[in-house]
Amino acid sequence: MTNVPDGLKYTKTHEWYKVDNGIATVGITDYAQSQMTDIVYVDLPEVGDKKKVGDVLLTIESVKSAEDVYSPLTGEITEVNQELTKHPENINKDPYGNWLVKMKVEKEGEYLTAEQYRKLIQ
Repeated sequence: MTNVPDGLKYTKTHEWYKVDNGIATVGITDYAQSQMTDIVYVDLPEVGDKKKVGDVLLTIESVKSAEDVYSPLTGEITEVNQELTKHPENINKDPYGNWLVKMKVEKEGEYLTAEQYRKLIQ
């Protein structure tokens, strides 16, 4: 069964994020990583890049496919999880503990609650 923690915001394209003090932590959901299977590479963006809701944030490659991850909000990237360049498989182990980027929030896009997201992936 797919893990969908409460307290996070979700997108229809299978990203999650949480905002604290104007900074959003962004990752992919357990459902997304399970569909991709073994993740082998993460093409992280640069700190300082500006993204709008729906822009391609980064690309994740697995043994099965390469998938774009979309920005759930408009803002500037303030931090990237460099650990994932060495150990991209950590996303498979814990997609909520292994975030992708942190962004300064200018505007949030549409999002789903945990309950709404659970219904989407059933």
